[in-house]
Amino acid sequence: MRPLRVVLTGATGFIGATVLRELAGYRETPGTGGPAHLRVVGRRMPEDAADAVDEWVPADLAEPGTLRGVCENADVLLHLAALIGPDEARCAAVNVDGTAALMDEALRAGVRRIVHLSTTAVYGPGPHRGIAVDGVVPAPASPASRTRLAGEAYALAAGAAVLRPGLVLGRGDRWVVPVLGELLDAVPALWDGGRGMLSVVAVDDLARLIARLGLGGALTGRVWHASHPDPVSTGELLGALAHHGVLPAVSRELSWEECLERLRARPTRVSERQFALVARDHWYDSREVWTAAGCPPGPGPLQRLAGSASWYRSRLAAPA
Repeated sequence: MRPLRVVLTGATGFIGATVLRELAGYRETPGTGGPAHLRVVGRRMPEDAADAVDEWVPADLAEPGTLRGVCENADVLLHLAALIGPDEARCAAVNVDGTAALMDEALRAGVRRIVHLSTTAVYGPGPHRGIAVDGVVPAPASPASRTRLAGEAYALAAGAAVLRPGLVLGRGDRWVVPVLGELLDAVPALWDGGRGMLSVVAVDDLARLIARLGLGGALTGRVWHASHPDPVSTGELLGALAHHGVLPAVSRELSWEECLERLRARPTRVSERQFALVARDHWYDSREVWTAAGCPPGPGPLQRLAGSASWYRSRLAAPA
């Protein structure tokens, strides 16, 4: 068997950049089956990645014609790119049409393994507690989640392993912890008593899983939840962030109705729907994928916070 040739999209993003570092680690350790050739596809070359990347192909998912030939001679496709934003048409251009075109290229080139990154946001508003894959009918409530769900269909048709992580924490996170900080400013309390159970994963652990699936044999043609197997409560998450000096400590408990009243009295950029995503039950059973992939899930996202706390502190201290 010839060494693997891997195509990676989304390498300049939060999760994709971490996967790129993970793949580089494989290559630096003999005998780990790392990619012999790594081709990054995107609008720009990842910064400080010259040693890790063999080939950069400039392409734009919003312009399907630019994707022609990007999977030529490849064995593995890791499709981690997506557009997150309020414009439905732009999201559809990337997450639906771009994904469809990329999967066509993968099929035409005979790519043997595909991993496609999605999100548990496709399920829409909860509360959800311990559900299996599609244990509730997906009901996405935003342009990004609607188009990402639509894009999954093209990935599944191409035989991809589709991963739906929940909240992702770690160096490079510009959504979860900043949103928690904004919400604490507006509602300084344990929301709904801190009882909401959340599916969370550390970005380094998610990157290990993605690399393992791509290099070691993707679990093809189906959807998998991809958070840490053990959910965390909102109170535990806020407490861990306070312990590391990332966010202020809170102890007062407020009911959900009281939280919403206070949020409405002091509006933020965060919607009530987004508030619910981090404050109420959004827990999806993720045990199966780690076992099936033969990939230990690690100690958990709260234990991993020590490694990213200084990055979070500097990020939150910077002007918005």
